[in-house]
Amino acid sequence: MKRVLVTGAGGYIGSVLTRMLLEGGYDVVAVDRFFFGREALPPESGSLRVVETDIRRLDEPAFEGVEAVIDLAALSNDPSGELAPELTWSINCQGRVRVARLAKQAGVKRYILPSSCSIYGFQEGILDEGSPVNPLTTYAKANFEAEQQIMPLADEGYCVMVLRQATVYGLSSRMRFDLAINGMVKGFFQKGRIPILRDGTQWRPFIHVRDTSRAMMILLETPPEPVNGQIFNVGSDDQNVQIMPLAKAVAEAMGVPFAFEWYGDPDHRSYQVSFAKIGRTLGFKTEWDPADGAAEVYGALQSGRLDAKDPRTITVAWYRKLLEDGLEL
Repeated sequence: MKRVLVTGAGGYIGSVLTRMLLEGGYDVVAVDRFFFGREALPPESGSLRVVETDIRRLDEPAFEGVEAVIDLAALSNDPSGELAPELTWSINCQGRVRVARLAKQAGVKRYILPSSCSIYGFQEGILDEGSPVNPLTTYAKANFEAEQQIMPLADEGYCVMVLRQATVYGLSSRMRFDLAINGMVKGFFQKGRIPILRDGTQWRPFIHVRDTSRAMMILLETPPEPVNGQIFNVGSDDQNVQIMPLAKAVAEAMGVPFAFEWYGDPDHRSYQVSFAKIGRTLGFKTEWDPADGAAEVYGALQSGRLDAKDPRTITVAWYRKLLEDGLEL
């Protein structure tokens, strides 16, 4: 497997994944509109081709010589999904279904859909890939519908896989502070207090951005038989945590006294997820934990490598600005 097309390559996960693929010896076709800046990716080279376009307008020549697609392009997170619900559906669901079909027509052999554990919504117990889903937001519903439409494309010649990602954290060249752990770190760095979405008892699974990227790379090389047409939750059982204990662990990892402030309405999303299947099938284990990620991000803020005031690090606010400025998303 040598040439991989990555949509959303300039995004929070995509920019990390693209670099890891290049370091792993892959050629990468990086597709993105770069709403958050082109500097998240390295310069073009013999191994990296950049295609600046929308997945809704991506055409078949882009897939020439491509052996696999990792389809990350999406309007990210629940608040952004509610900002423009129709747009979210057109990109996160219809756009990715279009890419999956185009790739199959072009002879691509493998397609990975990075979805989200947010489709589980609010449920009791430990949820696995066979559990009922309960998507509560436009973002989650669009992810689930994309899964439903793309999975039937799988056949002997087209290996289709879905990764339902836990909530991601950690350092990226396209940084996001609207993710729970990253936001906690920023809150303490700027205000001396960690913001916690009420009431702190909600459960959420987590995974480092490099770990979820590594899971995608493992799927690129795994023989089709055990993975074709399969859904995998990606994360680790020991990173199912409640928000208040997580905040205390983040403070400890940063070496600072614990202090917090409430924000927002009570969170209606709470779920714990089983990651046994991906461990059993792929031998996948995470290498990072929330303490590692918090320390990493805090160090980058302290050194000036990250700018806590960069408006692009809050996704929904940046999308809102783009819309107000008249940019057609």
